[in-house]
Amino acid sequence: MAPPRIPVVKLGWVLSIFLAVTYMLCVGFDLIFPQYAMYRAWISLMPGMTWLTATSFLIGLAEAFACGWFVALVFGPIFNVIAARG
Repeated sequence: MAPPRIPVVKLGWVLSIFLAVTYMLCVGFDLIFPQYAMYRAWISLMPGMTWLTATSFLIGLAEAFACGWFVALVFGPIFNVIAARG
């Protein structure tokens, strides 16, 4: 039986879209409920982002998307190597 493998490209797309949608939901939440705003966390985690301009929103969206690919490109191959050994 072949060891389980994670398809890295599919994982990259899934994580990137998930993080981008999560980012957009969080920005929407901050606009609807400013007293519970989470944007300070986003600003500290994403270089170049401020609150809230169109450019800053797009920077944050791009960084959230890129983080998904980063995790997939690091985690996927590591998982596949360890799973193949096991």
